[in-house]
Amino acid sequence: MKILVINCGSSSLKYQLIDSDTEAVLAKGLCERIGIDGSNIAHQRAGGEKVKEMADMPDHTAAVKLVIEKLTDPEVGVIGSLSEIDAVGHRVVHGGESFSGSVLVDDEVIKGIEACSDLAPLHNPANLIGIRSCQEIMPGVPMAVVFDTAFHQTMPEKAYLYGLPYEYYQKYKIRRYGFHGTSHDFVSKRAAEILGKDRKDLRIIVCHLGNGASVSAVAYGKSVDTSMGLTPLEGLIMGTRSGDMDPAIVSFLAQKEGLDAAQVIDICNKKSGVLGLSGGASSDFRDLVEAAQNGNELAKNALEAYAYRVGKYIGAYTAAMNGVDVIAFTAGVGENNAEVRALIGQYIGYLGTNIDPEKNKLRGEEVILSDEGAKVVTMVVPTNEELAIARETVRLLNR
Repeated sequence: MKILVINCGSSSLKYQLIDSDTEAVLAKGLCERIGIDGSNIAHQRAGGEKVKEMADMPDHTAAVKLVIEKLTDPEVGVIGSLSEIDAVGHRVVHGGESFSGSVLVDDEVIKGIEACSDLAPLHNPANLIGIRSCQEIMPGVPMAVVFDTAFHQTMPEKAYLYGLPYEYYQKYKIRRYGFHGTSHDFVSKRAAEILGKDRKDLRIIVCHLGNGASVSAVAYGKSVDTSMGLTPLEGLIMGTRSGDMDPAIVSFLAQKEGLDAAQVIDICNKKSGVLGLSGGASSDFRDLVEAAQNGNELAKNALEAYAYRVGKYIGAYTAAMNGVDVIAFTAGVGENNAEVRALIGQYIGYLGTNIDPEKNKLRGEEVILSDEGAKVVTMVVPTNEELAIARETVRLLNR
């Protein structure tokens, strides 16, 4: 089957066309600035050059039409017609408590996603736009949704409840949900496969370290805790997000700076993290490593604070699972930034990770970083959320 995987943002649309039989990516691309002046598409078929061009995309429906045009184009396309697309898999950020797994789209599912929009106001409405646009362009083609939050629905109450009056959970479902679930699920499965073991026999900590970052504790096949919370703002220091902090800071800053709560939260989301800690040097970890090596103390401090926070979460989740067998690094920073991994390694050596400095220099590939016989296996496992979504779509269709 050929599965079109769609990931819609408020003004963007990422896509991949995957042959589920071989799991090969036939084509991929990105539509940017949808509904904004200067909208453009970058498209690349397997083995071909990336083609980027300006294109008028007033809305997501126009973007989906353009994606189909590129996929069927005689020169840069990979299919003869729209009829060759067997199904569409959509990434949806928040499923709340309504969805503990992936589902095929119907009217009730759409209502459920809409009901979760208060929990992810920047993401779920955009995800819904993508679903409806695909339904309009491809009526009759099966659609599946895979939720970022679903994998973490196995967390126990002691992990997901906040220390707030219980009535707020009952009334508003304020609790930890966690995100990057598709990645944490994929990576923990793949880590076990690489080791020739069953995930149900392992305690795995997955460190999804990108511009957005989270850590999860996967005990014997199930997520039992994760660092992101009600929203993706909680947890690690990230590219531009503050991560954990005293909640009283919101009112303190609002009073001192003459801001309202929403404006302070906007700062916490967009101007904080390593970008803020580095004095605005960059939110890109490659830039920060270079700046630190050139003597920028703020960049150095930002990297150290980031690594320290990751190390603390690894320690916390080792305690939560009463031990750990595997630590897996993934996502842009986790897979490619050896310097950041080395900084984190300073805090987890007591677990018996025995990370080999030479192996740690490798970037972007599956590798076991630990010496043979290490008590805790530490590894790099590149994530592949698009493939995970395609697999889930096929599984749902074959039920």
